[in-house]
Amino acid sequence: MSKKKFTFKLLFFLVFTDFMETFTHLCFKKSALIDNEVVITRFSEVFVFLQSVFSSPFLWLGLLSVLGTFIIWSTLLSKIDLSVAVPVCSFSYILIPLASIVFLHEKVSLFRWSGVLFILLGVVFVSLSASEKERALE
Repeated sequence: MSKKKFTFKLLFFLVFTDFMETFTHLCFKKSALIDNEVVITRFSEVFVFLQSVFSSPFLWLGLLSVLGTFIIWSTLLSKIDLSVAVPVCSFSYILIPLASIVFLHEKVSLFRWSGVLFILLGVVFVSLSASEKERALE
């Protein structure tokens, strides 16, 4: 197995995928909110809701973002270990609540922010263990 070096360029693209993932989730949420008037009480109303969602440009932007994220993510995984990539990409757990506050005017509780803090600490520990692993291989 070849040695996989974690570079600044890889870190940049990992963080970029976090921003793309956040954008994707915002687009999907906005597409679901397009027609707040639809109340689904019967099965036939599901089709009315789906029609409004599928006609939303936000849905299509979100799907394009998924495709872009997939292409970048697949390339990154050929360069670094999955056990490093996934925790580093956990920054979307911070970006999504922030974007929800700014763009969707949602409220995020202190309890939820403390969970985000624990995720951040996990990312730091995983990053430290990755650099330890690299030093051991040198």
